[in-house]
Amino acid sequence: MASQETIKRDEPFTQRQQAVLDCALNLLVAGGEKALTTAAIAREAGCSKESLYKWFGDRDGLLAAIVEHQASKVRAPDALDGPFSKQTLIQELQHFAENLIEVISSDISLALNRLAIGQASRGDVALGRTLLHKGRGRIGAQTTRLLSAAMQQGHLETVPAKEAYHVLYGLVLKDTHVRLLLGDELTAAEQDTATVARKAVSDFMKLYGATTED
Repeated sequence: MASQETIKRDEPFTQRQQAVLDCALNLLVAGGEKALTTAAIAREAGCSKESLYKWFGDRDGLLAAIVEHQASKVRAPDALDGPFSKQTLIQELQHFAENLIEVISSDISLALNRLAIGQASRGDVALGRTLLHKGRGRIGAQTTRLLSAAMQQGHLETVPAKEAYHVLYGLVLKDTHVRLLLGDELTAAEQDTATVARKAVSDFMKLYGATTED
């Protein structure tokens, strides 16, 4: 059972906890699920197993923290305060798209998804649900709020914001993540994340950009 002192999920990780989670992610990439033991993490991070249990609880709590820490690397845009221009919206979406591609295509994200897929094939869907909720769900909620604000200000056509976000997400990643999970490699053009991001956002604005603004 987790200690009563275990960190709350709405509290940010300390620098020390982030360093421990980074060690756990590196172990996962290097050795897969079998390498991700509390003893190995404690040894790699230079902390005690008691500290791991205190901070993250049981193994499921540790995996949830790992997912949350990795997802935090995607800088999803917040809804901007006050009025903003269409150009500001485009810039925010481009920054989000470029960062999303880089994080999702990383060895760490691929290792987490492969672990979740492997566990799901054995009937354990806990990690997969955590990835959807704390990973894609968190990113999607923040970006959807920005799209909703852009619609209210007349920069985008008024449609369900969540629907528009799903289209944006698809335009940014296409089939890249699935291909990488299957062992494919990106072409030189696909590795130019800035250009890929600009093209995705340009296509999104062609679909949803308001034709007239007040």
